[in-house]
Amino acid sequence: MAGKQQQIDVSQLPAPQLNQLTQQLDQEIEFFSNSMNQLKLAQGKFVESQECLNKVSPDNLSKDILVPLTSSMYVPGQLSDVQNVLVDIGTGYYVEMEVSKGKQYFKRKVEYITKQMEKIQPVLQEKYRMKQATVEILQSKIQAMSLQQQGAAAKA
Repeated sequence: MAGKQQQIDVSQLPAPQLNQLTQQLDQEIEFFSNSMNQLKLAQGKFVESQECLNKVSPDNLSKDILVPLTSSMYVPGQLSDVQNVLVDIGTGYYVEMEVSKGKQYFKRKVEYITKQMEKIQPVLQEKYRMKQATVEILQSKIQAMSLQQQGAAAKA
Protein backbone atom coordinates (compact mmCIF):
# COMPACT_ATOMS: atom_id res chain seq x y z
CA MET A 1 0.00 0.00 0.00
CA ALA A 2 1.60 3.22 -1.19
CA GLY A 3 -0.24 5.56 1.19
CA LYS A 4 0.55 3.57 4.33
CA GLN A 5 3.31 4.98 6.52
CA GLN A 6 5.67 2.70 8.33
CA GLN A 7 7.61 3.51 11.46
CA ILE A 8 11.35 3.09 11.48
CA ASP A 9 13.45 2.71 14.60
CA VAL A 10 15.98 5.51 14.08
CA SER A 11 18.42 3.85 16.48
CA GLN A 12 18.83 1.11 13.85
CA LEU A 13 19.83 3.53 11.09
CA PRO A 14 23.51 3.92 10.15
CA ALA A 15 25.26 7.22 10.90
CA PRO A 16 25.09 8.60 7.31
CA GLN A 17 21.31 8.09 7.21
CA LEU A 18 20.95 9.67 10.65
CA ASN A 19 22.94 12.65 9.41
CA GLN A 20 20.68 12.90 6.35
CA LEU A 21 17.59 12.66 8.58
CA THR A 22 18.95 15.46 10.78
CA GLN A 23 19.46 17.67 7.73
CA GLN A 24 15.92 16.92 6.52
CA LEU A 25 14.51 17.78 9.96
CA ASP A 26 16.52 21.03 9.92
CA GLN A 27 14.90 21.96 6.61
CA GLU A 28 11.43 21.12 7.91
CA ILE A 29 12.03 23.11 11.11
CA GLU A 30 13.19 26.08 9.04
CA PHE A 31 10.09 25.82 6.82
CA PHE A 32 7.66 25.67 9.75
CA SER A 33 9.53 28.45 11.61
CA ASN A 34 9.31 30.69 8.54
CA SER A 35 5.61 29.87 8.23
CA MET A 36 5.05 30.83 11.88
CA ASN A 37 6.94 34.09 11.41
CA GLN A 38 4.90 34.98 8.31
CA LEU A 39 1.67 34.21 10.16
CA LYS A 40 2.76 36.34 13.13
CA LEU A 41 3.50 39.27 10.80
CA ALA A 42 0.12 38.94 9.09
CA GLN A 43 -1.63 38.60 12.44
CA GLY A 44 0.07 41.77 13.68
CA LYS A 45 -1.02 43.72 10.60
CA PHE A 46 -4.63 42.59 10.98
CA VAL A 47 -4.66 43.43 14.70
CA GLU A 48 -3.21 46.87 13.93
CA SER A 49 -5.85 47.46 11.24
CA GLN A 50 -8.58 46.36 13.62
CA GLU A 51 -7.33 48.79 16.28
CA CYS A 52 -7.10 51.65 13.77
CA LEU A 53 -10.78 51.23 12.95
CA ASN A 54 -11.56 52.18 16.57
CA LYS A 55 -10.25 55.67 15.74
CA VAL A 56 -12.70 56.09 12.86
CA SER A 57 -15.63 57.54 14.78
CA PRO A 58 -18.11 60.42 14.33
CA ASP A 59 -16.05 62.40 16.88
CA ASN A 60 -13.17 62.51 14.40
CA LEU A 61 -15.16 63.73 11.37
CA SER A 62 -13.31 66.57 9.55
CA LYS A 63 -10.27 66.23 11.82
CA ASP A 64 -6.83 66.69 10.31
CA ILE A 65 -4.93 63.49 9.59
CA LEU A 66 -1.72 62.42 7.89
CA VAL A 67 -2.30 60.17 4.90
CA PRO A 68 0.59 57.79 4.17
CA LEU A 69 1.88 57.82 0.59
CA THR A 70 4.72 55.44 1.43
CA SER A 71 5.98 54.00 4.70
CA SER A 72 7.97 57.20 5.30
CA MET A 73 6.06 59.92 3.39
CA TYR A 74 2.75 61.51 4.39
CA VAL A 75 0.46 64.27 3.15
CA PRO A 76 -2.05 66.24 5.24
CA GLY A 77 -5.73 65.41 4.83
CA GLN A 78 -9.09 65.50 6.56
CA LEU A 79 -11.27 62.60 7.61
CA SER A 80 -14.37 63.02 5.44
CA ASP A 81 -16.19 59.69 5.90
CA VAL A 82 -16.43 57.99 9.28
CA GLN A 83 -19.07 55.47 8.23
CA ASN A 84 -17.15 53.56 5.53
CA VAL A 85 -13.59 52.42 4.93
CA LEU A 86 -11.73 50.78 2.04
CA VAL A 87 -10.34 47.41 3.09
CA ASP A 88 -7.54 45.64 1.20
CA ILE A 89 -8.81 42.07 0.86
CA GLY A 90 -5.69 40.88 -0.97
CA THR A 91 -4.19 40.69 -4.46
CA GLY A 92 -4.90 44.36 -5.12
CA TYR A 93 -8.63 44.24 -4.42
CA TYR A 94 -10.24 46.82 -2.15
CA VAL A 95 -13.77 46.65 -0.80
CA GLU A 96 -15.70 49.54 0.68
CA MET A 97 -17.45 48.49 3.86
CA GLU A 98 -18.92 49.97 6.99
CA VAL A 99 -16.52 50.43 9.89
CA SER A 100 -18.34 47.77 11.94
CA LYS A 101 -18.07 45.28 9.05
CA GLY A 102 -14.37 46.13 8.73
CA LYS A 103 -13.86 45.34 12.41
CA GLN A 104 -15.63 42.01 11.95
CA TYR A 105 -13.52 41.26 8.86
CA PHE A 106 -10.25 41.85 10.69
CA LYS A 107 -11.49 39.91 13.72
CA ARG A 108 -12.21 36.89 11.49
CA LYS A 109 -8.79 37.20 9.86
CA VAL A 110 -7.03 37.30 13.25
CA GLU A 111 -9.02 34.27 14.45
CA TYR A 112 -8.23 32.32 11.26
CA ILE A 113 -4.50 33.05 11.47
CA THR A 114 -4.46 32.18 15.17
CA LYS A 115 -6.03 28.79 14.36
CA GLN A 116 -3.41 28.18 11.66
CA MET A 117 -0.64 29.02 14.12
CA GLU A 118 -2.17 26.64 16.66
CA LYS A 119 -2.01 23.88 14.03
CA ILE A 120 1.62 24.56 13.11
CA GLN A 121 3.01 24.98 16.65
CA PRO A 122 2.66 21.31 17.73
CA VAL A 123 4.13 20.12 14.42
CA LEU A 124 7.11 22.43 14.90
CA GLN A 125 7.61 21.22 18.47
CA GLU A 126 7.46 17.59 17.30
CA LYS A 127 10.08 18.28 14.61
CA TYR A 128 12.37 19.84 17.24
CA ARG A 129 11.88 16.80 19.48
CA MET A 130 12.59 14.40 16.62
CA LYS A 131 15.73 16.32 15.66
CA GLN A 132 16.99 16.30 19.24
CA ALA A 133 16.46 12.54 19.52
CA THR A 134 18.14 11.93 16.16
CA VAL A 135 21.15 14.06 17.11
CA GLU A 136 21.51 12.19 20.42
CA ILE A 137 21.43 8.81 18.66
CA LEU A 138 23.91 10.04 16.03
CA GLN A 139 26.29 11.30 18.72
CA SER A 140 26.13 8.00 20.60
CA LYS A 141 26.84 6.07 17.37
CA ILE A 142 29.80 8.32 16.57
CA GLN A 143 31.11 7.87 20.10
CA ALA A 144 30.70 4.08 19.85
CA MET A 145 32.54 4.01 16.50
CA SER A 146 35.33 6.13 17.99
CA LEU A 147 35.70 3.75 20.96
CA GLN A 148 35.64 0.77 18.60
CA GLN A 149 38.42 2.29 16.48
CA GLN A 150 40.48 3.06 19.59
CA GLY A 151 40.04 -0.53 20.76
CA ALA A 152 41.07 -1.90 17.37
CA ALA A 153 44.12 0.38 17.32
CA ALA A 154 45.13 -0.77 20.83
CA LYS A 155 44.94 -4.45 19.80
CA ALA A 156 47.08 -3.86 16.71
